Amino acid sequence: MLIENLLKIFDRDLNKLKEEILLFYQKELWITAGDVKNSAGNLCLHICGNLKHFIGAVLGNSGFVREREKEFSLKNVPKDDLLKNIDETSEIVKSTLSTIDKSILVKNFPINVFGEEMTTQYFLIHLITHLSYHLGQINYLRRLMLN
Repeated sequence: MLIENLLKIFDRDLNKLKEEILLFYQKELWITAGDVKNSAGNLCLHICGNLKHFIGAVLGNSGFVREREKEFSLKNVPKDDLLKNIDETSEIVKSTLSTIDKSILVKNFPINVFGEEMTTQYFLIHLITHLSYHLGQINYLRRLMLN
């Protein structure tokens, strides 16, 4: 049941991320405003890199190699490339979570992320809240630019 719910929320929020990115003009994707220090484009790259790494590579053995620094340093990535990245991320999340052995949910996440052990289900819930947090920042940035 948890996996099915996680899949629905990841799908909903990754689709919302696409909608938000589509509402920006290309140039606006790379501007910061207010207290948000990262651009919408960089936050999008960060969300995708985060999920491709922790779900795709760590849980799904996808072979994805994360370059976290580039998630924040790359600029002017075309909007179409960001949208493609979101689609790839969504597919990786769906395929990995749909096929994992559900018994791992109560086991410790395979890597120690925050300096303490946590169950896989706890960390997956964290990943959803991380996505939601940055999605809110992107929405806030877009609304600031309307003024």
